[in-house]
Amino acid sequence: MTDRQQLIVPPLDLVEKWANDFVPRRADAIGRDWEIAFATRAAQWGADQELQACCEVLHQHDRAYLLPSQLRAARRPKPPSLKQLGLALVEQHKDGCQPPSAMDWETLRLALEQLND
Repeated sequence: MTDRQQLIVPPLDLVEKWANDFVPRRADAIGRDWEIAFATRAAQWGADQELQACCEVLHQHDRAYLLPSQLRAARRPKPPSLKQLGLALVEQHKDGCQPPSAMDWETLRLALEQLND
């Protein structure tokens, strides 16, 4: 996962604060109402984080505008293909100093399986 492709995960102390903010006043309010209030708070926080990240992308490009496709590419880059991953692993291990891990071998096997005979 690249730096730009990190999950938006709220800090544990913030999650605990949200949980405490929504302690139900009545025993019958604990179910769906609590879940909706908590999920809404989390969704809003995530949207705020994404908006801030988009503003940073705009600032980095030193522009007042960016085409939607450019912003989408910056915020949601496509994961590397198996071919790209395989080639990166070959490059990483070409000097022979560090042997490939079991996961590296599995990635290479999957990449090779995609090749035509």
